[in-house]
Amino acid sequence: MAAKILPVVKFATKLTLAGGALYVAYDSGLLGNGKEGSVALGRAKDAFPPAVEEWMKYFGFQLPATPKIEFSPLDAWNSGVQKSFHALSVAPSTASDYTKQGLQYVKDLTK
Repeated sequence: MAAKILPVVKFATKLTLAGGALYVAYDSGLLGNGKEGSVALGRAKDAFPPAVEEWMKYFGFQLPATPKIEFSPLDAWNSGVQKSFHALSVAPSTASDYTKQGLQYVKDLTK
């Protein structure tokens, strides 16, 4: 009996953890647009260092100072989207150019 229930319990546990993680991500704004993601990242950057310091004092560890990184997910997302759409927009002409070059190469080989 336990052999039949254990896989169901394991699956329910995994499903609950995944659902909880999805809810936390949605509730914190990570699944919204780029601006909401930037705000959520800013909140995380503000909350994370004090929490780490508190845990390090509790456990008695000393971590090196973290480097300051200026990164805007909104800008990175937009540039990635722009590059992707540019590549898609020039794909037909690029494919045509490569086809012409390939045909010319084959013609040169058969001479």
